[in-house]
Amino acid sequence: VQLQASGGGLVQAGVSLRLSCAASGRTFSSYAVGWFRRAPEKEREFVAAITWSGGSTYYAESVKGRFTISRDSAKNTVYLQMNSLKPEDTAVYSCAARLRGTLTTVLGYDYWGQGTQVTVSS
Repeated sequence: VQLQASGGGLVQAGVSLRLSCAASGRTFSSYAVGWFRRAPEKEREFVAAITWSGGSTYYAESVKGRFTISRDSAKNTVYLQMNSLKPEDTAVYSCAARLRGTLTTVLGYDYWGQGTQVTVSS
């Protein structure tokens, strides 16, 4: 499975962005997908995750109610809709895929895509 994240940019606080995680590989639909972010001088942290079926989603407390994760199996793509962006959301966002295990931790993800930069100005 290969993952490619896109959709980042420089925006002002309060606006929205939608990130995409496009995957190659016929078995991608079997994988759960998570979004993570790393801000400068900080550890990578969990943002959101979705199960292989799309039936369950998980969010970090800091983004709950503002971010929405979804997947389009026909397009082999997972999205992260980010609304009401704040300066503290500034980070490099990466997507990752795993077959099993806890979705909210960094450890255990099998595949990682390159990140996309999101910068939110105040």
